[in-house]
Amino acid sequence: MKRSLLFIAAISGILTLASWGYIGHRAIAMIAQKHLSSNTAYVVSAYLKGDVMSDVATWADEHRDPKTASWHYLNLPSGLDHDAFVKAVIESDDNVYTAILKTEASIKDKNVPANAKNEALKYLIHLIGDAHQPMHVSRKEDKGGNTIQVRYDDKGTNLHSLWDSKLIEHEGLTEQEILKRYDNATAAEIRKWQSDSPVEWLWESYQISAELYTLTKSGKTINDAYYQKYIQVVHHRIVQAGIRLAGELNKLLNNANPPAADLTIPAENNATQAVADRNIALKNIAGFVGQRISTSGKVYSLKDIGSMVLVNLGGAYPNQLLTLALKGKAKALGLQLADKTITVTGDVVNYKGKPEIVVSDPGNIKIR
Repeated sequence: MKRSLLFIAAISGILTLASWGYIGHRAIAMIAQKHLSSNTAYVVSAYLKGDVMSDVATWADEHRDPKTASWHYLNLPSGLDHDAFVKAVIESDDNVYTAILKTEASIKDKNVPANAKNEALKYLIHLIGDAHQPMHVSRKEDKGGNTIQVRYDDKGTNLHSLWDSKLIEHEGLTEQEILKRYDNATAAEIRKWQSDSPVEWLWESYQISAELYTLTKSGKTINDAYYQKYIQVVHHRIVQAGIRLAGELNKLLNNANPPAADLTIPAENNATQAVADRNIALKNIAGFVGQRISTSGKVYSLKDIGSMVLVNLGGAYPNQLLTLALKGKAKALGLQLADKTITVTGDVVNYKGKPEIVVSDPGNIKIR
């Protein structure tokens, strides 16, 4: 009985540490999806078995394991300068920093099986978000702000929950509105943020949480001035997390191949019937991300960018309904397709908010 009570208490402690909540984690994944390279988006979709990144962004919170509970945060004493902070993080173990390194190593390792990479990807998508939530780089004694009680919108809450979800929920934005409002980084900011190391991401969170501890004492009522100031910080941290997640995935997977099973076309009879059953109208293609389909349409524009030929169906860029990225042997088809109506078979991925199919087998394109 005593052991059962201890286990329940441990699980309860774990559940209080969910970072950014459902909305924030999905926003980070959606921003990242828009900044993936074409090949990275294809490989990520393959390893996630057709799931989109935003749909798995909260998987690590929904499948909590006591063995990996500490992966979601980093506890350090207050008052560290940058050098002391870096030393403490590098010498630490079993926290969000070391978990990010472990999952990235698994994704990069060619000997790691596809199912393990699927799990590592789901963890990484989530943990980079955790690293950017300031109250996940905080103090052990108050459980990352969970014991600091405050009032917001005439309700009791705590400092951790305020930053997880309450500030974002107060905005009342839809996912598409969040994406439009948050994803506004300049090219220079993207280059800078993606050049920073995970230690620096955590240092930024540590500095913010230090400020929040000073301003947010137990019993405080959170007013509109606090909201107006810190919702901008929330925006900044979420877009940084999304841009950096994309940067890490591009470094790991831009030149990678998807798992072999996803490149293998099924036996002829089954494959032909399966694709025939999934003949999708081009105008509906955006609803089939993550699925293998067949569709037909007119080629309106194309562009050879060296590593691949981009072919736009249903409209010229940037108004296309579908982009084909012709690679490998299929690349030679590119210049033959101008103004033609074609049928293509392949896996639909989301690239910067637009549906795309990467084609390496010329047999997957038929000129009508």
